[in-house]
Amino acid sequence: MSKSTITSVELNYLVFRYLHESGFAHSAFCLGYEAGIHRSNIDGNIIPPGALITIVQKGLQYIELEANVSNSDIDVDEEFSLLQPLDLITKDVNELQEIIRERKRKKYQHEQDKDKEKDRERTLGGEKEKERHDRDQERDKEKMEKDKEQEKDREKDKQHGERKDKARLDENGAGGPEPTDAAPSSHPVTSEISSSDVTILEGHCSEVFACAWSPAGSLLASGSGDSTARIWTIPDGPCGSSVQAFPPTAHVLKHFKGRTNEKSKDVTTLDWNGEGTLLATGSYDGHARIWSKDGELKNTLIKHKGPIFSLKWNKKGDFLLSGSVDKTAIVWDTKTWECKQQFEFHSAPTLDVDWRNNNSFATCSTDNMIYVCKIGESRPVKAFSGHQRMLEVRHAKHLLKLPHMILRILVDEVPQSVVNRVKLMLSNGIQLVLCWLHALMMGLQSGV
Repeated sequence: MSKSTITSVELNYLVFRYLHESGFAHSAFCLGYEAGIHRSNIDGNIIPPGALITIVQKGLQYIELEANVSNSDIDVDEEFSLLQPLDLITKDVNELQEIIRERKRKKYQHEQDKDKEKDRERTLGGEKEKERHDRDQERDKEKMEKDKEQEKDREKDKQHGERKDKARLDENGAGGPEPTDAAPSSHPVTSEISSSDVTILEGHCSEVFACAWSPAGSLLASGSGDSTARIWTIPDGPCGSSVQAFPPTAHVLKHFKGRTNEKSKDVTTLDWNGEGTLLATGSYDGHARIWSKDGELKNTLIKHKGPIFSLKWNKKGDFLLSGSVDKTAIVWDTKTWECKQQFEFHSAPTLDVDWRNNNSFATCSTDNMIYVCKIGESRPVKAFSGHQRMLEVRHAKHLLKLPHMILRILVDEVPQSVVNRVKLMLSNGIQLVLCWLHALMMGLQSGV
């Protein structure tokens, strides 16, 4: 058996993880029970989030690469021909190549027809353009004359009003302030921020998920999908070109050691303590990290078994609260950096947490529930229900990360020439993944 072969046990575990991460708790339980997931010797901590989707996506990409790379009989200036997912699943390579070949012929003929049409329009459009130009000049001239007439009328009205006011003062005697013109301006005042007044902070090489100002100074923290956080020092004074001449300095907070551990450590959330001396960051590897304002790693908090989506300090600063995809929230003692208490009330991933005071807080989840919890209590103080599908938008932003995760994996495992072609297809990768997963789940349900 080749090294790249996946066993049924491994596939069952990947499907189990996909169901668990997507919030399908009952389906995940049934599959885990019948497949005996608990008896497998697979270490779940080394499996990155979205592993099943990554493998399915790569399979589709390689099938399409095989169909496209050998198709060069007609030279057409285009990037890549993206096939439909159903074609990739139901047709062999020869049929796919014929589909691509026919598509190239049609596109080539269509582009030639468009070029001929443009040439005809150029020859006929000269006179139309001249007529349009003359009409525009005539309209501009009429508008200028109309504006001049309106300006003269306004000036006459103003002078007439001044004469009336002066006559009224002469009748009533001197004294008192002169009346002012309170008529509203006929032209609203608009302002536009120039690009020279904007400071751009550059350095991250992937999407930025979170940012937060320090409460104690001109420090701005940002967390990115490039597995780093940055602490930017923003100088006092106005923003703009003068600041860009001396770009703001930044401490880079790396969440990995070397390139081998860079995957699945995207920084998804961060928060400053009340004094602005410590920064907490949460990432996709399930670890919370504590940093000084100078970018020094102070502690790594390890207990969650899934990505951390939310971190919050309480006002007193003695507790740090974290919420994770593993359905739990943890209160950390900031004196010892030990787990004070873990709350396991939700039946689906915990997406956000927030303190009510120094000892009680609220959590929300994709199970549509909100729980109010208190340190030391083993059950929620309060439970709120009623929301329906309220948290699906929060899931959507993490689905958008999939193409970038796939790209990083491909860069490490296949030749650069193949990566360059795959890059051209990633913009539509989500649709391929969803179609393939639908077909996969239908096959599992029918026992195929």
